[in-house]
Amino acid sequence: MVMKATKIALVAALLFAVITRTPALAAEPLLDAAQLVEVALEANPQVKSARARWDAAVHSIRQNYAPADPIFSYQNIDSPTNGFSEASLHSLQLSQALQFPGKALLQAAQARQAAEVARLTYEAMIRDIRAQTETAYYQAVLDGALTDLQGMTVDNLRQVLNVTQVAYSANQVTQTDFISAEYDLAVARQQQEQLRTAEANDETTIDQLLYRRPQEPLNLDRKLDLKPITAPLDSLIDRAIALRQEILQAALAQANSETALRLARLEYAPDYTLGFVFDNYLLASAAPSPNRLQDYGFTISFNLPVFVWLKQNEDVKRANYNLDAARDDLNSIRNQTAAIVTTLYRNARLANETAALYRDSLIPLAQQNFQVALVAYQSGKIDFVTLASAIRRSSDSRVAYLQAENQFLATRIALEQAIGGPLEK
Repeated sequence: MVMKATKIALVAALLFAVITRTPALAAEPLLDAAQLVEVALEANPQVKSARARWDAAVHSIRQNYAPADPIFSYQNIDSPTNGFSEASLHSLQLSQALQFPGKALLQAAQARQAAEVARLTYEAMIRDIRAQTETAYYQAVLDGALTDLQGMTVDNLRQVLNVTQVAYSANQVTQTDFISAEYDLAVARQQQEQLRTAEANDETTIDQLLYRRPQEPLNLDRKLDLKPITAPLDSLIDRAIALRQEILQAALAQANSETALRLARLEYAPDYTLGFVFDNYLLASAAPSPNRLQDYGFTISFNLPVFVWLKQNEDVKRANYNLDAARDDLNSIRNQTAAIVTTLYRNARLANETAALYRDSLIPLAQQNFQVALVAYQSGKIDFVTLASAIRRSSDSRVAYLQAENQFLATRIALEQAIGGPLEK
């Protein structure tokens, strides 16, 4: 309960900042991916819009049970004057159009399925906003880590510049080494500025997803918890077939097409209209008899499908083809989902293995190689090109590790998006 209350307070504070458009306070707690997602789902206009469309679709179900509005008519007949006075007959008529029994139920079923599609669209929007927010968060963390790493590279190159300056002053190396070291340091500093700009742009993307003004500060939690995917591939495919919103929408589209086919077949059954007539004769000679100045009547009318080969038959054929298309669409998206999940699963495992390889083996080796190369260069055992290669190898190994981490996280997010729900923990 304490953790839930803390999350509610966090969401309320950030939403207040969104509404008031005031910068976040410096004392704002560190935000991880889950907290950012929680705020985005509360504030993002796309999520609110999808929810409103779902609510609108729900309120279009019950009206299908209601028949068309009855029609009331009043007639002032046989007036010898202006059509409004001294009439011979006043006639009141009431008619009610009705569909053949069963049509309203099918139409309501279609509306209910459409509302369910709107609900799945809302859930898909939540899923996509969650994925976009998590992706933007991890990209910001990656660019921040790359910025720090580039700072380490700048420090290493500054150290190399000092070494080459001393060696050049002692006439131990040529001026080319000193100039090359200056050049490499300047390039590294410029790359560091580019990474800082990328990190700022990432935070702007997060602000946009949270419906905040650009450049509002964000205190992001920079710690990453890399959990490998332990679930077997077959179980993930089964979960995707059962959960993915697009598959459920395609299944509903197939059900809607089946309902549309039944409605098309019901076009052979006629709709009808019931009517009631009341006549009040003001002129006795116009009445059926001198003693009957008022009479009542009942009418019924229905449509005749005389052009069945042009209309109803074509509607049934079209509904059949639409049903075949809906079935093929469902089979296609199921097959496509299985392929996407399989590909993403392999890519995620490869990225995780690559990150572990760089973290546990290649980065320590590259760093050790740089330290050895620096000492060897100072003693004149290697040239500057070899030293520069050692520096680049050390930097590249750390960059590759961070990129593998980010690739794993991005692929895991895409896998959850393809499944339609979170991975099993």
